Amino acid sequence: MRAFAADLTDPAAVALLKRRVLGEVGVPQILVNAAGVTGATGMFHEIDEQGWIDTLNTDLMSPVRLVRAFIDEMRGSGWGRIVLLASEDAVQPYVDELPYCAAKAGVLSLAKGLSKTYAKEGVLVNAVSPAFIATPMTDAMMDKRAKENGKSFDDAVKSFLDEERPFMELKRRGKAEEVAAVIVFLCSERASFVNGSNYRVDSGSVATI
Repeated sequence: MRAFAADLTDPAAVALLKRRVLGEVGVPQILVNAAGVTGATGMFHEIDEQGWIDTLNTDLMSPVRLVRAFIDEMRGSGWGRIVLLASEDAVQPYVDELPYCAAKAGVLSLAKGLSKTYAKEGVLVNAVSPAFIATPMTDAMMDKRAKENGKSFDDAVKSFLDEERPFMELKRRGKAEEVAAVIVFLCSERASFVNGSNYRVDSGSVATI
């Protein structure tokens, strides 16, 4: 396995990543974009323009840049899988993190549009929408919540679930491997008729059908 570090907010870094991958590994058949940040938070009137720009640059433009970098080679190979990580927030926005919500809604639209563009060339595109997974991003959220409310980390998680995510019926944070299992399926031949879909891995957090 090879690992290449790159700042996906920097077009020049993505161009270098492309050269390294093509030169040292070859044409990728699978592209998964999981880069994301919570970004600017607060009520709409509290978030300045730079907060919006920074959040959208990471959460929406990163997948745009990655797909642009590799799509021609994937098309040329005649087989490919692209999975973009969205979020429950894409369809169930929360008022204190609207830049993130808007970016993830854009990711869903991007995935759907790409799926209609490239399926005929053998490249299938889907999205996965997790909710409150145990990652460094949600660790930081819960650390902040614990400090602000004088609670332990575990109490912060419990109160967040009770107050902010009442429809997560399993009453716990998800595990990264639970999201990964769905991604692996979408990248496999078993998903050969799945295209333009959004798979929610959210313990029921999205309340609508």
